[in-house]
Amino acid sequence: MPYREKTAWLSLLAMAVTFGPYFTMTAARSLPNEPMPNLRQLGLFAVTAIVQLLILGAGHLFLRHGAVQEARMPLDERDQAIMRRSVSSAYYVLIAGMILVGCIMPFTSSGWKIINAAVFMIIAAEVVHYGVVVFSYRRQA
Repeated sequence: MPYREKTAWLSLLAMAVTFGPYFTMTAARSLPNEPMPNLRQLGLFAVTAIVQLLILGAGHLFLRHGAVQEARMPLDERDQAIMRRSVSSAYYVLIAGMILVGCIMPFTSSGWKIINAAVFMIIAAEVVHYGVVVFSYRRQA
């Protein structure tokens, strides 16, 4: 498995492990609905982001330790094409989400609903980005 595919899998795993429970808890409304700034919600988001960073940091160190030479290699034409395709696919998801969050939701929602919708769309765009990377490497393998 190429190094860049491994890092894409790592990123997908980190997002699933951290933001999966976060969005499940926020969708289930297990946190009290307090007025802004709602420090419990902010604390949950902070813990989620920190845990994701720790998973990614440890994972990248582990993967880099196992493939130092491959990690340092510059992108070839195949890698560049995969990156272009994945970034452009993720861009469309992100733009659609930001139109929803920035142009439609302010008329129907407020506070943490808008914030969580924006974070969800950013995570969805990242899932598309890394998903296309994994799919592209798998298809060519």
